[in-house]
Amino acid sequence: MEPVLGNPGPGGWGSVLMYKGTKKEISGSEPNTTNNIMEVTAVIEALKLLKFPCKVLLYSDSAYVVNCFNQGWIYNWIKNNWKTSNNQPVKNKELWEELYSLTKVHKVTFIKVKGHSDNEFNNRCDELARNAIQHL
Repeated sequence: MEPVLGNPGPGGWGSVLMYKGTKKEISGSEPNTTNNIMEVTAVIEALKLLKFPCKVLLYSDSAYVVNCFNQGWIYNWIKNNWKTSNNQPVKNKELWEELYSLTKVHKVTFIKVKGHSDNEFNNRCDELARNAIQHL
């Protein structure tokens, strides 16, 4: 989750990790960023905490992140030397490369959830991200 106050502007991210009844919350912020950067960062930081290869059900309200994998954008970008279908450089390439490498370690299933609705954990991620911005 990634509230950004202005785009670009101050932004935050939050993630909730759950494993066998244990829950861990993480968050962070940047003084000048975009919502897309914060969305990808939330996923990267969560996956980096996993201590061994895992099967991951990753729930996100970010169509940017979920569609990148579920609609195959990332595979086309890699095949096209990190160019979009319009032959433009992929934005946030370094983040996408890092996330892609993490999906090679973990078996990640990306699941889109509706943002700002009744999803308890998505709402908590939003709260974590907003609180992180306040600590800039």
